[in-house]
Amino acid sequence: MAQNTKPPSILETIGEEIIRIVTPVSICMFLVVLLVAILNTDTSDSSSSITTMATIAYNEDPSDSLWDKIKGALLNSLVFVVIVTVTTFLLVLLFYFRCIKFLKFYMGFSAFIVLGFLGGEVALFLIEMYTFPIDCITFLVLLFNFTVVGGMSVLMSNLPILINQGYLVVIGMLVAYWFTLLPEWTTWVLLVAMALYDLAAVLLPGGPLRLLVELAIERDEDIPALVYEARPVTHDESALRQRRLWRLRRSVDSGSAENMNSESNSSSNANTVSNSMNCQNETRLVVAEEGQRRESVSELAVPLIPPPSQSTRDGQEVISSENLHLEGIGLGSSGAIKLGLGDFIFYSVLVGRAAMYDFMTVYACYLAIIAGLGITLMLLALYQKALPALPVSILLGVLFYFLTRMLLEAFVVQCSVNLIMF
Repeated sequence: MAQNTKPPSILETIGEEIIRIVTPVSICMFLVVLLVAILNTDTSDSSSSITTMATIAYNEDPSDSLWDKIKGALLNSLVFVVIVTVTTFLLVLLFYFRCIKFLKFYMGFSAFIVLGFLGGEVALFLIEMYTFPIDCITFLVLLFNFTVVGGMSVLMSNLPILINQGYLVVIGMLVAYWFTLLPEWTTWVLLVAMALYDLAAVLLPGGPLRLLVELAIERDEDIPALVYEARPVTHDESALRQRRLWRLRRSVDSGSAENMNSESNSSSNANTVSNSMNCQNETRLVVAEEGQRRESVSELAVPLIPPPSQSTRDGQEVISSENLHLEGIGLGSSGAIKLGLGDFIFYSVLVGRAAMYDFMTVYACYLAIIAGLGITLMLLALYQKALPALPVSILLGVLFYFLTRMLLEAFVVQCSVNLIMF
């Protein structure tokens, strides 16, 4: 006897997903804070002597005035965002012309370079600081094997997902530590600029990330990028069929809207009706095939939020067409939450930069970032579309950093000096 069970709420279904995405983010931020606390004993000279893509327009000097630092930081951030935008559009163009192998090899080569050069440099610093006894040949062999496995984890999809996830966290940690060596004002302005860029690139109709996602769905292909998946993805035909249904439904909706605005004839009405019938038939076919696979699919492949179902006269469940929306960067076709590696990097940069001042600001920034990430995941569960992960967390983190540094620290220090407990 069939029983009508109440669908779980958003809070009941999203809790496990938040834990699975917050854990690697927290590990990455903790490792960056650890590296900053160990290696950055004196950052006043190193931050001003480094000339990189983020400081190509202006290199901050301690003797410069505050206004000059702010103007230089704005100029550096503008140049960096322009370079990132041009590079992203170039990746969209390569993906449009189906240069998939080139993009995959490029991602693997980038991972190899980061792990080999930045990872090797950090390892040498740690070996020198703790006087770890190791010869040059052994170090090179271990570093080469480490980097090769990291490049393969990016290129190959048949490796265990834990290896891929672990290497993505390590890559994010190394790049974030490199960003913490930038000048202070350039770092803070760059964080805000990247948050605004992420907002525009994902939500605007002509944004590069939005174009990339829509193009991937139209071709039933995965985006070749460094993206962290919160859980394994089951590759079956149901995801592809849902993508096809989304395309068919979009074409039917656009055709019906044009017919309502213009004078329709009998032939156009017949085509619209036939397309709608084909879409409904394929919907029933998807439901039937998903019903056969429901027992074999593991719990990890269950979508983030179960789609609302409508009971028919036969007692079967039909997936509502409103849930066959565009899958985005945040939510994959199998329900797995996806977070770009850039989000890991800039979260860790904010916390790492706060660690250069005081650990109280680290705690405040960490809580702000996690709160912003939780808000973003809640919005992702509600809207079921691609959402930027940087704006809420970065803006909250920057706000909490300056509030803690200017207000909370002075209050806590005065309470400690006067032996006041609260």
